[in-house]
Amino acid sequence: MSRKVALTGSAAGIGAATAALLRERGDEVIGVDIRDADVVADLSTPEGRQAAIAGVLERCGGELDGLITVAGLSQAGPPQVSVNYFGTVDLVTGLQPALAAARGKVALVGSIAGTQPNSPDIVAACLAGDEAAALEAAAAASHPTAIYPSTKSAVAQWMRSVAATPEFAGAGIPINAVAPGVVLTAMSAGLISDPEWKKIMDQAVPMPLNGYSEPEVIGNALLWLIAPENTHMTGQVIYVDGGAEVSLRPHDLF
Repeated sequence: MSRKVALTGSAAGIGAATAALLRERGDEVIGVDIRDADVVADLSTPEGRQAAIAGVLERCGGELDGLITVAGLSQAGPPQVSVNYFGTVDLVTGLQPALAAARGKVALVGSIAGTQPNSPDIVAACLAGDEAAALEAAAAASHPTAIYPSTKSAVAQWMRSVAATPEFAGAGIPINAVAPGVVLTAMSAGLISDPEWKKIMDQAVPMPLNGYSEPEVIGNALLWLIAPENTHMTGQVIYVDGGAEVSLRPHDLF
């Protein structure tokens, strides 16, 4: 039986690869993106996010088997706050009733960057649901490159805060995240082709297991998280990063 899965960021990169994998296994994909999608919406604005939710609900008929949030911005700047964090959280919360109706499953795209230094002010404002304050903190950041890891850390923290609640676990909705390392997409192509940036990137994200990943590698991990077989995993960040996280973080975390 075909399952209905909504997917943000469906037009390119990890999102396009994941959409193709979903269709190969017979799922009905409701793609959401700023262009070339079933639901065209700008996730950088509250109005665009509400339009995305309405568009998905119209197409799924109020019952959604899965939601995968891939949409995100890599270019450093305040818009990362709106797309990466609020574009994820608002869609998950807005589609929660449809997910609950089908006991659907949620998979978010985080990042190994979520473990790296960030701005506590941006993270705190995001977790408080104050987009204006988060944007203000991002605009004031002394190092704009801290905005991206801040948004990804906030996404992971929010996910863990809601995973065991009545609205999610109590409604039969597992919610997890995949945190990629460096993925071979158009977004990373410019960095990889520049020897200096590649050196910096390899120091920041060492990937001793098989190096950079294809987008399908991330897509397959996302597919398992929303598969019927996932009955008990929730609130987890799964690092699909070639060993970067285990190389960078202390082993006594556990």
